[in-house]
This record gives sequence, C-alpha cells and structure tokens, in this order.
Amino acid sequence: MTRRVVQTFAEWRTAARDLVARSIAPEYVEWASEPEDGDLFSGFGSQAGATALKAAPPPGAELRLPRQVMDMIEDAACFNALDRWSFLYKVIWRWHLGERDVVSPADPDGARLYAMVKAVHREQHDMHAYVRFRERKEEDGAPRFVAWFEPTHDVLPQVARHFARRMGPITWLIATPGQAILWDGEKLIEAPSLLRSAADIEDAGEALWLTYYRSIFNPARVNADLLRSHIPSRFWKNLPEGAIVPAMVTAANNGERRTGQTGTVGQRGGATSIPIAPERAQPQRELPTSLDQCRRCALWENATQAVAGVGPAQARIMLVGEQPGDQEDLQGLPFVGPAGAVLQQAMQEAGVDRDSIYLTNAVKHFKWEPRGKRRLHKTPAQREVAACHLWLEEELKRVQPQVVVALGSTALKSLLQDGSATMTAMMNDGHPAPVQHDGRWVVTVYHPSYVLRAPDEASRRQAYGVIVEGLRQALQLIQR
Repeated sequence: MTRRVVQTFAEWRTAARDLVARSIAPEYVEWASEPEDGDLFSGFGSQAGATALKAAPPPGAELRLPRQVMDMIEDAACFNALDRWSFLYKVIWRWHLGERDVVSPADPDGARLYAMVKAVHREQHDMHAYVRFRERKEEDGAPRFVAWFEPTHDVLPQVARHFARRMGPITWLIATPGQAILWDGEKLIEAPSLLRSAADIEDAGEALWLTYYRSIFNPARVNADLLRSHIPSRFWKNLPEGAIVPAMVTAANNGERRTGQTGTVGQRGGATSIPIAPERAQPQRELPTSLDQCRRCALWENATQAVAGVGPAQARIMLVGEQPGDQEDLQGLPFVGPAGAVLQQAMQEAGVDRDSIYLTNAVKHFKWEPRGKRRLHKTPAQREVAACHLWLEEELKRVQPQVVVALGSTALKSLLQDGSATMTAMMNDGHPAPVQHDGRWVVTVYHPSYVLRAPDEASRRQAYGVIVEGLRQALQLIQR
C-alpha cells in the first residue's frame, strides 16, 4: 500500500502522475491530507505492492489527458469530500486504461464527476453574488475592504482571481473559516484566517447602506417565497441586509403592503374602467443583468445552465456557433463536445491558436428533445435566436473582434439580424466570401457538427475544407 499526503491540487497532480507512471492502481493508494505519525509498521508493504503491480502496467507509460478533462478534474478537486483525491485518481486511472466513458454522465463515476463540477460552479457563482465587502480605514498597510464567507466547497482561490480582475488596485481580504486570501493590488497572498464571523468586521458605512435598502424596499411587490428561493437561507446571516429583511417582510404582510401602492391609484376621475392594451398593462421589467438570470425565452427551463462565451477579454477573432450541445450544457463551456473536437482540429490545420480567439454561441441555452436516454439537439426557433441576441451583442461590444466567423446559418442570421440570410448567399462557388458588417469582417462556414452528420465521406471532406479555409481567411484578414 502506497500512502500519499496532499493538500492542494498541484500536489495531487504531481503525485498522481508519478503513481500512474509507476502503474500503481487506485486500490493500492491511500490518500491523506495530514501526515501520519510514524510507528513500528509505517510504510510496511508499500514497496512490495508497487513492485508487484509493475508486472502488469496499463497501456501507455505516460499519462495524457485532454485539456477539457483536466479542467473538469481541477474543478472537481474543489469539491469538499473526504475521498475526493482517491476518486479523482480513480478517474484518471480509468482514462489511462482507455475507458473514455469515465467522463460520460451515463457512467457512475462520470455522473459523480459531473455532479461535483456542477456543485463547484454553483458555489463559485454564489460566492460571486453574495460576498459582501465591508470598507475599513487603511491603516498600517491593512486592506481597504474585508469580507467574510462560508463556502461549502474549496473555491476561494478561484473566486479570489475573479475579484482581483474586477477590483483592480484596490486592496481587499476575503476570509473563510479555514483560509484567507489578501489582494495587495498586485498579487494574491494566501494566509490563515484570523476572523471567526462577519461580526468581526466593522464598517461605518453599513448604516448608510441599510438606510438606502429600507428606502428602496417596496412592500407592495415583496414575494417572500421567491426571495428565499433566489437567496438560500445560509447566506442571509452574512449579508448586511439579512438582519432587517425578515422584519420588513413581516411588516408588509401585516398591512404595509397596502401603503406601498402608488398614491395615484384610485384618484383618477371619469369612467370606472379605463381601456388599455394588455401589453401596456404589464409592469415594465428590467433586463436581466447576468446570463444566469436570463428568462427572455423558455429554453432555460430544460437546460442545465447558460453557457457563456470564453476567450480573451479582447480578441481579434470571434467564432460564433449555434447553441451549446449536450456536453457543453453539462460542462458550462462552449465547443467541448464532438463538434468542438472537429473545430479544434480545423483550427490546428488552419494555424489558428484557440487560446487567442473568443468562442461563443448565438443561443446560450441547450435546446433538445429526448430520444430514449439521450438528449438530441433541436434547432432553435427564430424567436429564441432573437431573444438571445442581447447577449451576443454585449459580447461583440465588449470583445471588439475585427473578424467574426459564423459557424452555420443560425449564427449568420443572428449576426446580421436577418432571418432570411443564407449561407449560399455568403459563399462564392462553395468557398467562404468575407463581407463587411457593422465595421467588422464576417466569414461564413459550416458548423462543425455538420461534418459529423454529413451523408457521405465526400460531403464531410468538403464541409471540413470550408471550415479550414474560412479560418485561414480570418487569420489573413487580421494580418493585413
């Protein structure tokens, strides 16, 4: 039996690669987070077990994992479970043996891996939303803002990088029950947590915030059940407004709801009924401020999550697909499924670096229909494409690409805002023909999924060739 003590993902990754190279199976490895005191029998039998297993190594001496699989494992390593290191080693061991279904949701281990990743992503989202910084005086180099949070999983390092990008040179500290991270304006510093709760943080401006919160609270519109469903109860104790919301909800239910109505209601003279169009009778609602909140169409109801674009903050080339597929919906990343593998191969052949481009979709939720135990892609309707154009427009303004490659007709229609646009009109004798639109080049090619479902080998080769040619044209356009 081999015993390994690891406390971080980097330590586990180094140990796991060494164990795989030595052909030590998961059942012969004991993972621990704390070193064990030596005794008379410590380490007994570990070398014998390793030697015996070397007689039957798995195929391939070197461990090779695709980037998307390694990203999933790194995310799952944040999941707070006693057996996480042993389970993740079992996953990479099975992959090394050639069992690719270990990362499939249909496999028991794959299902658990996806569940761990999804829980970690949810915890990261919650921490982005519910961390509350308290401002304090900067004395003796102390951080200007301090926050306390109690995460279920070990996501503090990932979330700290998010706040470092957002807050720039402003110094801050986020403390949790077991760890704290300080941002000094230039780098992140890990340290033991010296706080015990949010009550240890004083903020003179918090009274002003609570006064503002009371002033914008409308008892006539409060929905306590919806409020609790949007903000889980475990976060309330660390939110400044959490101490006053229960009393305000109770007061609304005890009569203040009536006084919260606008003063002009009931003061109109004339007819007892006022004819008004149904759409004008609806209250004006604010647009969603984040993709996770989007309810502009019904696709969110059956999707696992919204899939945002990924890539550099400002990229010269943007690739726009149709919508997430099954794997993208589960992992929350664009182009990580079979179509993504085709696109990756085409980019390599065209000489396009994937890390330098921005990848996204015209529609951000997975539209599908059941076929047995499988979820099959279903083309989004034009109204769904139009409803999601808000997010694509926001990405175009933020990323400012010089060239946009439309992967398929759905992406083309969304980019041009023309429901009658066709790929045939955007090609010249079967070859991509770049056009100018809104101050940028648009190159239209087939969607990589068409290569997978083309009826014959000749069609597949032709479609794949168009994709490679279009990517090369995009590269040439930015190099001019």
